[in-house]
Amino acid sequence: MALIGRTLVLAVGIAGGVVTSQAPEFTQQYRQRLGGALEELRMVVTDFDSDAKDHALTRGQALAAYKASADEFLRDRGLSITQTIRRYESLQRQSARFANWPDAASPLVLVGETDAQLFGGAWSDFRPGVPVTVAGAIWAALGFLLFALLGQGARRAGTGLAGAGRRRGMAATRRGPAAYHGDHADPPPEVLPDPDGPVLPR
Repeated sequence: MALIGRTLVLAVGIAGGVVTSQAPEFTQQYRQRLGGALEELRMVVTDFDSDAKDHALTRGQALAAYKASADEFLRDRGLSITQTIRRYESLQRQSARFANWPDAASPLVLVGETDAQLFGGAWSDFRPGVPVTVAGAIWAALGFLLFALLGQGARRAGTGLAGAGRRRGMAATRRGPAAYHGDHADPPPEVLPDPDGPVLPR
C-alpha cells in the first residue's frame, strides 16, 4: 500500500509539472496578442485625441461633450470611446508589467489585470508543447513540487482517517463481548438470612 501511495504522489506531481510548464508559452502567446491589440487601440485613441485638440478640447472635455449631448447616438458613441480608452490604458499597464518583470515571472502578470478578450483568444488557439526554455523548466519544477506536496498531504489525510476507523472498529470489537455479558447475563440469586437460624441435627 505504501508503494502504491508513493506512486500516486509521484504521478500527481508529474501531472502538475506538465500543466504548469505550459504557463510561459501561454503567456508568450497572450503577449503577442496584447501587442497587436495595443497598436490598434493606440491608433483609435490617438485619432480621438487629435480631433479633440482640433476643437480646442482635452480628452476629458470631449468625452464630457459626448455625455452631455441630447442625441442618444452621440451619448452611445461617447460611452463606446470611453470603454475603448479604458481598455487601451489597461493594456498599457499590462505591457509595462511584462516589460519590467523577468521572463520566468511573466505568467504571474496574468494573475492580476488581464484582458478577457485576449485571454479567451489565446486560450482557444493554444496548443500545449514540450517546454524548451529555462522559464518552462522552472515552472515545471514548481508545479511538480506543489502538486506532489498536495498529493502527499491528501495521502496522509486519507491514511489517518483509515487508521482512525480501524482503531475504532477494534476497540468496539474488544468491548463487544464484555458489554454483551454485562447487559444480558443473569445476575446471581440473592441469598437472604434465615430468621430462625440454622437447623442443627439432633
